[in-house]
Amino acid sequence: MDLKLIELSTGKESGSVKVADSLFGVDFNESLVHQVVNAYMVAGRSGTKGQKNRAAVSGGGAKPWRQKGTGRARAGTSRSPIWVGGGRAFPGHNRDYSQKVNRKMYRGAMRSILSELNRSGRLIVVDDFKVDAPKTKEFNAKLSQLNIKDALIVTEAFDEYLYLSSRNLYSADVCDVAGIDPVSLVGFQNVVMTQGAVKRLEEQLA
Repeated sequence: MDLKLIELSTGKESGSVKVADSLFGVDFNESLVHQVVNAYMVAGRSGTKGQKNRAAVSGGGAKPWRQKGTGRARAGTSRSPIWVGGGRAFPGHNRDYSQKVNRKMYRGAMRSILSELNRSGRLIVVDDFKVDAPKTKEFNAKLSQLNIKDALIVTEAFDEYLYLSSRNLYSADVCDVAGIDPVSLVGFQNVVMTQGAVKRLEEQLA
C-alpha cells in the first residue's frame, strides 16, 4: 500500500511512500491494544508504598497493665492498631505491578495502532522534519505548515534541536524510532513521521 508523502515546506502532497500492508493495513485489535497500553503504563509504577504492621513497629514489648483489676480494657501491647503509635491493621507492602507482554503481542499492538492511525487520517508522513535552531517558535511554525497543533513527531534518529524545541510544549512531543511506545502513539491527536522513520519502523515491525 502507499502512504501520502507531504512536503513540509509547502504542506502539500508531493508523492507517496510504499509500505507493507502488514504494518499499516491490519485490522484494529482493541483488546490487544488495551492490554499492551495498560501493561506499559503500569510498568512505570514504583510500587514502593508501604506501612508497618504491629510486628514491625518498635516498642510494645511489655504488657501495658495487668490483665484484671484495673477497670480498664485488657491490653497485651501498646502497638495494637487501635492505639496511637501502633501499627497498621492491613498495611500496604511493596509490590511489582508489571505485566508480562511478549514480543509478538507488543509488535501486533504497534501494527494495530499504526494501521488505525492511517485509516483515521491521523498519520502524516513528511519528507523531513528539522529545525535550524532549538527554538519553540520555529517548531510551532513547522506544525502550522501542516495545519496541526497536537502531534507526536517521530524521526529516524534522535535530533537534539527538535527535542529542545518541543520540550516546552504540552501538546507536542518528539521521539525517535528507538524510543517510540504505544502510549505516546495513542496519546496524541496526530502522529507525524519522517520518511526515514517509516522505513525504519517497517524493518522492525513488519
